[in-house]
Amino acid sequence: MELFHRLFAGLLLFVYHCFDRIVINGYLSALTRPENAVYFFREVLGVGAITKEVLRQRTDDYHHWVDAYARKRNIAMEWAEKGVRKEDYVRPWLRRMERQNQHGVYFIFKSLEQGQTFRSVLPKFPTADPDYRILHKQRSRFTHYYFYLRDEVLGPMVVRVASFFPFHTTYYINGHAFMEKELLRQKISFRRNDNAFLAVCDPAALQAAADRLSPEIIRKRLEYWTLVLGPKFSERERKASTPFSRLNSAVISSSNGISRFTKSSSAPVSWASGR
Repeated sequence: MELFHRLFAGLLLFVYHCFDRIVINGYLSALTRPENAVYFFREVLGVGAITKEVLRQRTDDYHHWVDAYARKRNIAMEWAEKGVRKEDYVRPWLRRMERQNQHGVYFIFKSLEQGQTFRSVLPKFPTADPDYRILHKQRSRFTHYYFYLRDEVLGPMVVRVASFFPFHTTYYINGHAFMEKELLRQKISFRRNDNAFLAVCDPAALQAAADRLSPEIIRKRLEYWTLVLGPKFSERERKASTPFSRLNSAVISSSNGISRFTKSSSAPVSWASGR
C-alpha cells in the first residue's frame, strides 16, 4: 500500500487504515477437556452418571430456549439452504431494522455443521463406581444457530452458537460497520459502499473512528450478546466455568485509498491470528 500511495498520491483524495473482517472464536476452556467436563458435571452439578441423556438434556434445553426467544420476539428462524448466501438473504430484515433505528436480533439461521462435542461410553471392564463413564472428545454434525443482529456499538454482526455441549461460539464483526456507527454518532457526513468509504467530509475523523475499535470494546459487546443468546448457566455453573473463558481471533486489516474518481481501491494488507 505504501508503494501504491507513492505512485498515485496525486490521484488520492484520502487514505484510511482499519480492521476489516474480524472472526472471533469463543469457548470455555474449563469445559473443553474431558476431565474438566467430568468435574463440571459431577462436582459442580452433582450428577452421578454422565450419560448421553445428561449431555443431550443440555442441548434440548437450549433448543427450547432459542425457539421461545424467536417466538416471543417474532424473529424469523429458518434452516439455511445450500447455495444461498446468508448475508444476501437476511439483508431485507437488516434494512427494515435500520429504517426503524432498532437494535437486536433480526434473523436466526439453523445449519447442520461439524463441531466439537463429547461422547459418553461405559468402561470396557467393571469398576467399583457404577456411575463411572468415560467421556471422549469427538467431532460430529449437529445444529448451529446463526444469530444475525444489529448492535448499538459494533453495528451488524453475527453470533454463531453450537447447540451441543460445550457450546463453542463464533462471532463475525466488520470494522467498517463500527466506523459507520461512530460517524453517525458524531453526525459526520459520509458515503459508504459495502466495505469501503467512498466519501467523507472529515477524513481525520474517519481514521479516528477506525482507531477507536479496541479489544475492550469488542469484548464488552461480545460478553453482552453471549449472556443474552448463549446457553443458560446458573450462577454456580458460571462461577465454575467463566473464569476460564477464552477468545481467539482472526483479523483482516485493510488500507483503502479513495481516488479523485471516487472509486475505492481496497486490498487486505495483513492477516494475523492470535488471542
